[in-house]
Amino acid sequence: MSIVVGIDIGGSTTKIAGFDGEKKLIPVQISANNAIASLFGAFGKFLYDNKLELADIQQVNLTGVGSSTVDQAIYGLPTYKVDEFTANGVGGGYFAGDKKEFMVVSMGTGTSFVGVKDGIPVHMGGIGIGGGTIIGLSKLMLNTNDIDKIQDMAAEGKVGNIDLRIGDISKNPLPGLDLEITASNFGKASSRASCEDKAAGIVHMVIESICQTAALIAQNTDMKDFVLIGALTNFPECGPVTKMVTSLFPGTNFIVPEDGEYGTAIGAALTEKCGLKHIAG
Repeated sequence: MSIVVGIDIGGSTTKIAGFDGEKKLIPVQISANNAIASLFGAFGKFLYDNKLELADIQQVNLTGVGSSTVDQAIYGLPTYKVDEFTANGVGGGYFAGDKKEFMVVSMGTGTSFVGVKDGIPVHMGGIGIGGGTIIGLSKLMLNTNDIDKIQDMAAEGKVGNIDLRIGDISKNPLPGLDLEITASNFGKASSRASCEDKAAGIVHMVIESICQTAALIAQNTDMKDFVLIGALTNFPECGPVTKMVTSLFPGTNFIVPEDGEYGTAIGAALTEKCGLKHIAG
């Protein structure tokens, strides 16, 4: 086998994806108290889940903020580091198919925006809004930082009980704004709002802010396609939010891929050697 593995190392969560030629293997993610522990935990589970031996691995490509703590080869295998923005661009390209120009929106703790044209990724900016915002606000408002619990609560809530919409202040659509468009996030919130409604409001506000920022950054460019990657792609709210943002910015196309949470790891695995920095064994 000639399997190349890409590992996206976060502060406590590590995602790993691999390819045997063009075949994508089962991706894995692990959380641990530190980056190195999650790295080796994810690697071991990846081998187990895919029924692989260490000898089957040809190369390991590392990326993510936690990769800065790694200064030796993984299990003596050829090990390289990949710039995270490059990994995002390549991973987004995997999901974008034959599109020649698009933006990769990496929704992690914060969010980065990487434009890709003819295979060349360029960092276009970032914002401090992302999964970390959801967790932080949920700690303050819902007394939990369990992302799975937050997701379940948001699914049960009604964002219409939290957000002020155009339909709440006008009987008729405004030019370019239908009645379901958000006029003010949390603009209709009440002290009697349920925890589920609050969770829905938090998640909706974060994803909406990210998608609108992406569309605004792309103004005066030819970019109309946006590939969302990162953990927030698991939230069902991505569907209705991207539909709403598309109505605000006609012609835009948001892609929320299956396994999008592994986009950066996938990009690391697929990055060619010219984009790699070798780690001595």
